Amino acid sequence: MAARASAAAARCIALLLILLAGTSSAQLSSSFYSSSCPGLYSAVKSVVQSAIAREKRMAASIVRLFFHDCFVQGCDASLLLDDTASFQGEKMAKPNNGSVRGFEVIDAIKSAVEKACPGVVSCADILAIAARDSVVILGGPTWNVKLGRRDSTAASFSGANNNIPPPTSGLANLTSLFAAQGLSQKDMVALSGAHTIGLARCTNFRAHIYNETDIDGTFARTRQSGCPSTSGTGDNNLAPLDLQTPTVFENNYYKNLVSKKGLLHSDQELFNGGATDAQVQSYVSSQSTFFADFVTGMIKMGDITPLTGSKGEIRKNCRRIN
Repeated sequence: MAARASAAAARCIALLLILLAGTSSAQLSSSFYSSSCPGLYSAVKSVVQSAIAREKRMAASIVRLFFHDCFVQGCDASLLLDDTASFQGEKMAKPNNGSVRGFEVIDAIKSAVEKACPGVVSCADILAIAARDSVVILGGPTWNVKLGRRDSTAASFSGANNNIPPPTSGLANLTSLFAAQGLSQKDMVALSGAHTIGLARCTNFRAHIYNETDIDGTFARTRQSGCPSTSGTGDNNLAPLDLQTPTVFENNYYKNLVSKKGLLHSDQELFNGGATDAQVQSYVSSQSTFFADFVTGMIKMGDITPLTGSKGEIRKNCRRIN
């Protein structure tokens, strides 16, 4: 009898947690700033377009900022906070240090938005819109970005070190880390398609091109020419994640995986005789299927535990707490 009561109580608690989790994301709306900041979208897009015109790689960098932010405490702009003498942020964590970039673009967007509507729009929402615009500008799909997030007054160095999948991840680890954020394996494979744009550092793919067999030999040798085998030498040398069109958002990333030309170990794990092979093949066959699933994944990722209502704050400067 006691066991049944305990099980019933556990089910009630689980249901309550689900309802509470749904409440905050339900408060997000694509029309959140329609009255308070009607010029928001144009202000963001203008700065993003200028930044990508200067350097097309910046589109991938902004999308990556959004991903690395959302996987730590949810989409709360905690990644944007600078370290101070009394505050440890996330920028110096291993997945971010010397790797994430584009903060100055977010600063410029924040400045433009503050001129249009001071103290209204969160840095977290700015980052979400900028990520969408970056994808669209390079030829990818569009979607209605849900807004209403507020900015965190805390960060998690340990969360950044532990929650973000490293480039050495196997399929099981990738699946587990995405599941911890409420994202399915299907979401994981679709969101990995963001690697159809951007560049990676030699330090993140060295082991894959020198020590592993799940890679096309000619492709590995080509990448070795710009990435010395000795650790510490050429660590920051760059190579395209999609060897064909690293500045166009399309489905070539998946075609590369089928040809065993995934740059990162974690990329090639998506097509390596495992449970996700069929999904990769479906994206090779249909770019529109990839786009639809990518949009679904981005919207779900944007819903990860947002701060809403009176929680958090609207930062005046994205790099520091008010």
